[in-house]
Parts: sequence; structure tokens; C-alpha cells
Amino acid sequence: MTLSLALCLDAPMQSWGIRSRFTVRETTREPTKSGIVGLLGAALGIPRDDEKQLRRLASLRMAVRVDREGILERDYHTAQNVPTTAGTGHRTVVSERCYLADALFLVVLEGDEATLTKAAAAVQRPHWPLCFGRKPFVPARPLTRTGRPGEPRTGEGLQEMPLDTVLREHPWLETHPKANDRALADLQRGEATELRTMIECDATVPGAEPRHDQPISLVRHDRRFTTRSVLSGYVTLSKEMISAGDSGVSEQAQD
Repeated sequence: MTLSLALCLDAPMQSWGIRSRFTVRETTREPTKSGIVGLLGAALGIPRDDEKQLRRLASLRMAVRVDREGILERDYHTAQNVPTTAGTGHRTVVSERCYLADALFLVVLEGDEATLTKAAAAVQRPHWPLCFGRKPFVPARPLTRTGRPGEPRTGEGLQEMPLDTVLREHPWLETHPKANDRALADLQRGEATELRTMIECDATVPGAEPRHDQPISLVRHDRRFTTRSVLSGYVTLSKEMISAGDSGVSEQAQD
């Protein structure tokens, strides 16, 4: 049996950096492996210096389906009284911080059954607060289904199927009625809507791209990463994916 864990990542703002340095804080267009490992580590209460447990999380295979492309935004932050490198005074530093606005992702993890089972339970009752890249960027809805009546559709949680199948069949996470209506209208006209995907793969797979976001250490002043490979592609949005899920979407989630 192949077990997968399906998570919904929805928030007004998200940030997933790889090359952030000094006064520029960048973001990729989809969640990074290091960001998801950190998210699950917070849910499980794993300290940053517990490399053994973090390695278990990092060994999970990961895929992302972009259910709504975010808008890339940039803020300018000003910090005053920052000590100079020479230690002779203070200065004002202006930094750029990029983030994704209104993005929506399905993240699927595949691998060790015990690790996935613990992670699935932890995201519903996290040990530490969860955030998407930065502390203020908190989830807008549960990462997985809780079973409460009237909750918006979200990640289905543990699935007894391979990661690739989950990407193709998981209900679309979009909750805006107009977006669902447009997608159904496009299907009726024979126009398929494609959702972008990024799937972790072996480096020998044709078309594989390197991503330098495989975490080795997440210790605050000793963060180290290595390279993994991902394959970009698309999943065609079907009528079943649009209409599946909990029909009792709350009015708040639809606004």
C-alpha cells in the first residue's frame, strides 16, 4: 500500500524563499521542500536542531499542484538603528520582501507510513503555530479535513494511493463560486483548464530541474541545503475535481 498525505495551503500571503540574502527576501512561485519540512516540524514540535527527525520529514517525496496562481507582490521594510559592520555607529537599512498574494496550493507527500500518519495528526493539532514562510502568514483554513460540519473543502489528508494519482484526482481546492462556474463553463465549451504541477523526481528523469531547497540543517544560524530534482507538468481540471468535496462550503469561505 502506498500512502500519501494531501495538504491544502491557503492564505492571503505566503512566502517560500530559496535565494534570500541580506536585504532582499525573494519567494518562489510555489512551496519549497525546506518550507514544508519546517511547517511539519512546527506541527510535530520538532526542535530545529533535531536533525534526525527533520531528516525523516525531508526524506518524504513531495509534489505541488497550483490550484490558484498567486500574485507576486513586493514590500519595502525600513529598519532603523542597525549597527554598522565596522561597529562605529548605526544606520537605516531598507529591505525588499517578496510574497505571493491569494495563492492556493495542494501539497502531497509520499513515503514512510509512520511519518505521514504522525504528520497528518499533528497538522490538525499543531504543537507550535503554523505559518507559510513567515510568522504573520498564517493559514486561512485547515490544512486537512477535520470532519466539522460546514467546513470549506480542504486537503483530504491521508490517502491510500500514490502521490501522482492524488495530484490527478484530488478535489480542486478553489472555493470561490465564480471561479468554479467559469471552470465548468470552460469544460462545456471544450476548453480544458490546466493546473501547474511540480513533482519531486530522480535527477535522471528527462526534463528534471534542480531545486536547491532540500534541507540538511534548519538551525537558525547554520541553515544548510542541498539540491533535489523536480519535474514540472500540468493536471487537467475535470468536472469531478470541480464538483467533488464538501458541498456545504461556508459563506465566509466563498467571499
